[in-house]
Amino acid sequence: MGAGTALCGQRDGPAAPWGWNQTWHTNIPALTWCFDSSIIAWIPCAYLWICFPFYYWYLRHRNKGYIRMSHIFKAKMVLGFILVILCFSTVFFMVWEKSQGVPRTPAFFISPAVVGITTVLALFLTQAERMMGIQSSGVLLIYWLLSFVAALVMFSSKIQHALERGFLEDHFHHVTTYLYAGLVLGELVLFCLVDHPPFFSKADNNPNQCPEASSSFLSKITYWWFSGLLWKGSQQPLGVDDLWPVRKQDSSEEIVAWAEREWKKCHSRTQQKMESATFKKGQKTEPGITEAEETEALLQSKHSQSRPLLRMFWSMFGTYFLLSTVCLVICDVFLFSTPKVLSLFLKFIEDQAAPSWLGYFYAFSMFLLGCLQTLFEQRYMYMCLVLGLRLRTAVTGLVYRKILVMSNASRKAATTGEIVNLVSVDVQKLMDLIIYFNGTWLAPIRIIICFVFLWQLLGPSALTAIAVFLFLLPLNFVITKKRSQFQETQMKHKDERAKLTNEILSNIKVIKLYGWEKTFMEKVLGIRKQELQALKRSQILFSASLVSFHSSTFLITFVMFAVYTLVDNTHVLDAEKAFVSLTLINILNTAHSFLPFSINAAVQAKVSLNRLAAFLNLEELNPESSSRNTSGCVQASITIRNGTFCWSKETSPCLRSIDLSVPQGSLLAVVGQVGAGKSSLLAAVLGELEATDGCVTVKDTAAYVPQQAWVLNASVEDNILFGKEMDETWFNRVTEACALHPDLETFPAGQKSEIGEKGINLSGGQKQRVNLARAVYQKASIYLLDDPLSAVDAHVGQHIFEHVLGPSGLLKDKTRVLVTHTINILPQVDNIIFLVDGMISETGSYQELLERNGAFADFLRSHVTAEEKTPAGFAAMGNTKGIITTGNCPSQEKPLSGDSVKSAVGRETIPVSPDCTGAAASRGGLTKAERTQHGRVGAGALGAYVRAAGRALWVCVLLSFSCQQALAFSRGYWLSLWADEPVHNGTQQHTELRLTVFGALGAVQALGRFACTAAVLLGGVLASHQLFLQLLSNVMRSPMLFFEQTPIGHLLNRFSRDMDAVDSVIPDKLKSMLGFLFNLLEIYLVIVVATPWAAMAIVPLTVLYAAFQHFYVSTSCQLRHMEAASRSPIYSHISETFQGSSVIRAYKDQQRFISKSNFLVDENQRICFPGAVADRWLATNLEFLGNGIVLFAALFAVVGRTQLSPGTAGFSLSYALQMPFPTKSCCHC
Repeated sequence: MGAGTALCGQRDGPAAPWGWNQTWHTNIPALTWCFDSSIIAWIPCAYLWICFPFYYWYLRHRNKGYIRMSHIFKAKMVLGFILVILCFSTVFFMVWEKSQGVPRTPAFFISPAVVGITTVLALFLTQAERMMGIQSSGVLLIYWLLSFVAALVMFSSKIQHALERGFLEDHFHHVTTYLYAGLVLGELVLFCLVDHPPFFSKADNNPNQCPEASSSFLSKITYWWFSGLLWKGSQQPLGVDDLWPVRKQDSSEEIVAWAEREWKKCHSRTQQKMESATFKKGQKTEPGITEAEETEALLQSKHSQSRPLLRMFWSMFGTYFLLSTVCLVICDVFLFSTPKVLSLFLKFIEDQAAPSWLGYFYAFSMFLLGCLQTLFEQRYMYMCLVLGLRLRTAVTGLVYRKILVMSNASRKAATTGEIVNLVSVDVQKLMDLIIYFNGTWLAPIRIIICFVFLWQLLGPSALTAIAVFLFLLPLNFVITKKRSQFQETQMKHKDERAKLTNEILSNIKVIKLYGWEKTFMEKVLGIRKQELQALKRSQILFSASLVSFHSSTFLITFVMFAVYTLVDNTHVLDAEKAFVSLTLINILNTAHSFLPFSINAAVQAKVSLNRLAAFLNLEELNPESSSRNTSGCVQASITIRNGTFCWSKETSPCLRSIDLSVPQGSLLAVVGQVGAGKSSLLAAVLGELEATDGCVTVKDTAAYVPQQAWVLNASVEDNILFGKEMDETWFNRVTEACALHPDLETFPAGQKSEIGEKGINLSGGQKQRVNLARAVYQKASIYLLDDPLSAVDAHVGQHIFEHVLGPSGLLKDKTRVLVTHTINILPQVDNIIFLVDGMISETGSYQELLERNGAFADFLRSHVTAEEKTPAGFAAMGNTKGIITTGNCPSQEKPLSGDSVKSAVGRETIPVSPDCTGAAASRGGLTKAERTQHGRVGAGALGAYVRAAGRALWVCVLLSFSCQQALAFSRGYWLSLWADEPVHNGTQQHTELRLTVFGALGAVQALGRFACTAAVLLGGVLASHQLFLQLLSNVMRSPMLFFEQTPIGHLLNRFSRDMDAVDSVIPDKLKSMLGFLFNLLEIYLVIVVATPWAAMAIVPLTVLYAAFQHFYVSTSCQLRHMEAASRSPIYSHISETFQGSSVIRAYKDQQRFISKSNFLVDENQRICFPGAVADRWLATNLEFLGNGIVLFAALFAVVGRTQLSPGTAGFSLSYALQMPFPTKSCCHC
């Protein structure tokens, strides 16, 4: 009172800041003059001054270029300056009045001055936003919105004052208030608009960029900027070109580079700690604290392999995640405000003397709280999903780059199937954790708040709810823990199945030639059976856990009401206590069910994080094993000094005491028995082996032809060019020399013909010649050739040696190291080294080694003897002077003609199907692109899923859902009758009967819930079994043409990610959808029964609901199909890179493959981002509709409160408040 008097003085009575009787307990509410002139006017000012330092710091660090002075900006500044003039004119007028002897209190001077100074601050921020390129301001829009609400309050007060006392009394304040309200409204409208795009922006200036950046603040928070794409998707099939390029801040170029820096930093820090702990362990220390610290450090280093990875994620995404958490906390504030307003509303319904405006005020308050809750929750979901996409980009990039540097020992510890699981299944678990992690700490806080509110309603009886909750909590944890064990078992079998499936698809040609399809199908189905067994047990436990959560909520309600009503007969269960408690328990139910999901997500993410960290911590190749020297002072092209090499640190050396010098431009042949170390020598030169002693120096660039040919799923031309520019003359010379011309003539599109994945449509000789052509085309200085002639026919091999490798070939001036078993060409090489058990036994020219008559000569004799026994041996080539012969088998010379080469090549060529020829000739393609379905899922697909599980099962599912929902309605209706039961002598009659029936209905409903949930989930398991069997059978029985045209990545995607969706995601979504539909029907029924006039609002809102669903489904389904199709190239590229990493490293072409990986990931994210926004668009709009139903239910309850009992009103509103929750469960993705 003293502060109010000092500020406002005595004006028409006591100047208290708040007059409760004047404002609340009246038919026409009005604020006191003091509160109106000070507090209301200062609220927007306080908001802006609090936000100013944080927002200005944000602007200084987010420069997007500047915006020119547009008409919108000029109008904002003009109106702002008029407002400042108006405010300070009021101050000066008050000073003048005071000088004239008119009594004026401090509020007359302070309020306009504060508002004027704050308006100056708003103008300053408007200018700062223009200079920093902000097109639409959320902070200032909220400020002007609050200012407009304050101006409306003051405006209404002045209108009421004018009606009571006349306009002429204090007309200056009347005029200034009206002008102020109009100007603030103008500013509010202007700040709802979007300014021009900024100049000199660092952002991508692509004309097809994401419209979010150029949309208004209101459009951003409601996701209406996405409506254009939804409309387009509903009218026509969408293509990738219809989508926006990935935003720069979400691109692989930005995210993966950042992730690499942070990973190296965190990993090196952990390594230093481990080395420090190991060093201390070796020191003599006194027992006590120091020893305990060392032991702890060692234990941590042993069990914290995933800690650097977790630290990396936090350093990259921690701030953004904390901002999303703030949104969730604010959402919870509005969530818990709603039951309080509902309590006041039910008191209003019960009090027939209360003024009607109170009911309307409470109704609109619940609507506003619900809308604010929706906005903040959906912003949280949006930020989490964007964060998840960035995390997936980072992890995929790190995994891909790891593949390029894995050592040989590491390659044994990981398979293609396991790596694909890392970037698909395990990354998805980490993305789920981002959404659910806050539930691990926020859900307990929600539960505590619910209990506090229940204590306020029911007193000590709420303690029984805590007792029931604590009694059931261990059961839920036991179920969750057991289910996580089954899920780990399922993941283990899933990895085994993925590994076996990848091996089958990689060797499908051999399997079909031997007719082993049935045998391998049985192996896969055996693993699949174990996987489904674990899944079935997990789903049963999942059903039990869901019923346990919902039943525990009912048990809490039942026990709490029982104790409250039975302990004391004077305790009356009225509508407020019953239905506000029920609303709080519904919140408790959400928190209670969210907690185990969060814990489960954390457990699964921990397993995936460990798997990912284990992979990223695998041993890498030592870049110093082989050094490149481009200086001219080095004479030899390849130098190895006292080299000892091994494939991994744990194995014994495979090469020992290697001293080798290869002169520039020479042809060196490496010869030896099988397993002597010939391929290992080339690997040592390339730096693929671990050098335990000695050094390797390689001068200039190198090209490598591996023993097992590696080709890309691309055209013949792209395989040969391998990233180089096209030189037609050189290309033709290379293909001619490598005997590829006859092959190109038979291909449907010549050099543009596509090679299938892993070269499945080429013979072994063709693949090897493509590899050789690739190496020759590079024009490298050094060529490392690992037995390239072994896979070709004799005449073709002679042609290749003469035109490519030999003294007169294309590579005659290059340094060539040739591993070979073809002894006929040895006389034409410059030098030969003969390896025995990993050591160089002999070195010299062909004649020198023959004259020594040592191990090399013995090798030749044994080789020639073996050729005599095998008539189909390699024909003699070139000069065979000095060849050792036995018996009467003289060496033969046969000139090689072009026809003989064509005939030899023809024997290697795999004929191409005429169907494929006709279709591919025009475009040179062999691989078929994945087809995407447009619009909704067809009835045929749904029918196939229903038939796979059995029609009878789905009939039972629908009946069980109907019965369960009818029981839920009966339980709520019975509670409303109980709450309306009249009170006689301070007590309610028939309390025991009411309680018994209420408990029986709840128990039967729990059984029905378990039946319908288990039926859906187990039906999903049955359908999954049948669909997998059909998929596997169809794939295994497909002709070879299918495998030539279908990349393995596409098939692996079907067997991994898509089958995982069929196993778990589809049954869970189906359960949620059925529960949502039946719950929606129940809510509609309750509201219409309570307030029949509400049907007039429900019908148009339902029409809007159906329209939103239509726009969403038609576009979302296309986006999901496109996203699934865009994943397959990523997996195929990973598989190709894993198999050809040594070739990629040899050509020093890692960056090109990394760029392609970035492109494929960005294309996938380009589709994922609109899909995530579509979910948020639907959820936001549906929850707004749900809040609208709450509003109309409350409004019609106010209108008809004379005929409406409090119990019926509580029954209707408590169910209407559940309306947004089904939409959330249906829309979260």
